[in-house]
Amino acid sequence: MSVVITVAQQKGGAGKTMLAANLAALMAEGAHVAVLDIDPQRSLTRWHALRTARGTASAITLSDLSGWRLPAEILRLRRTHDVLIVDSPPQLETDARIAVRAADLVLVPLQPSPPDLWAAEGTLKLARDERSVTRLLFNRTPAGGALRAAVAAEIAQRGHAMFAATLGNRIGFAAAFAKGLGVTETAPHSTAAHELRALLDEIKGVLE
Repeated sequence: MSVVITVAQQKGGAGKTMLAANLAALMAEGAHVAVLDIDPQRSLTRWHALRTARGTASAITLSDLSGWRLPAEILRLRRTHDVLIVDSPPQLETDARIAVRAADLVLVPLQPSPPDLWAAEGTLKLARDERSVTRLLFNRTPAGGALRAAVAAEIAQRGHAMFAATLGNRIGFAAAFAKGLGVTETAPHSTAAHELRALLDEIKGVLE
């Protein structure tokens, strides 16, 4: 069964594109994966270009079609791949709505800070309106835990579902991204790689 994971967040700096890329690289180890870049910055497209130039990593299909062609493109990629990961635009416009509506899981990364949570509210409302399964994820998480605990408590109070796994603020993610790779490829035994695999285990649990 094919699945669509849409990574969405309005606030910059939450690590949306890096998360999409690292998940794609990890899932490509055992599945036929496509990535759909509809973020106007096209950072995922540049990552894929670096990956293609290397010629040594697991193959991942890229598409950057958007606009009126987007619904048909999502359907096409879903039919031809096991997993489709969508890097959605930060603006809550038509493309974002289509990507959220098509998703089996909407993954919302945020740093453990009130501004990130506030910025996520628009995405969470959109997902709720589209009746999409949604999970928040603490990403780029600093070592200190007091603020993280406070934000997690506020998330629980608001009734939002959240992954137990977290991704730390680790240089390995950015270093891998700069090479067109995922951290599980550049440093498979690192803490960052273990964190990402723990997240994928939880994602599989939700999708099943």
